[in-house]
Amino acid sequence: MLFDMDGTLVDSEKLWDVALQELAAVYGGVLSDDARRAIVGTGMVDAMRIVHDDLGQPERDVQESADWISARILELFRTGLQWRPGALALLRAVRDAGIPTALVTSSGRSLVEVALDTLGRDSFDAVVCGDEVDAAKPHPEPYLTAARLLGVPVERCVAIEDSPTGVASALAAGAAVLAVPAEVPLAPADGVHQMESLLGADLELLAALLNR
Repeated sequence: MLFDMDGTLVDSEKLWDVALQELAAVYGGVLSDDARRAIVGTGMVDAMRIVHDDLGQPERDVQESADWISARILELFRTGLQWRPGALALLRAVRDAGIPTALVTSSGRSLVEVALDTLGRDSFDAVVCGDEVDAAKPHPEPYLTAARLLGVPVERCVAIEDSPTGVASALAAGAAVLAVPAEVPLAPADGVHQMESLLGADLELLAALLNR
């Protein structure tokens, strides 16, 4: 099992909204809805470029903005991280069944370490962070790396995602995909089973996705 984090396991996209709009305000602007949607599921460097371009300030230093966002989101994660509906129950069912499980996220390691206080450090056999791969989602590398670390062929893995970027990454890697949209609608796609939430997801469904 390969789980995305933001918007999939935890309802953290709202916290990202807060941090991103605060950064835009520091720079004297307001982040547009289109830019916010484009950021969902991306890595930090790409996200900051989108912010700068949207504000008409492409000359700004990407790393400076990334450091600001990272510090602010760490504060928000420590106090406001909530599970998405059905996510905790499904994760527990997967772990109770002894299924190898990885967290595959575009977030950086420092942020993930804080999130693991909520998610549980024993909930995953492997963790792949956005700043620990050469190519971030939508490139397949994060999911290919996770499958390799688990010692499981990626074709025998189910990836659970919420964003177009994440879905594209998992599909490109060759995983079966269960999509649960959070902030951004997802268009129907071959190889993707879409649900409104994880409340109806169980081990039987995951097995059926692998056997398609």
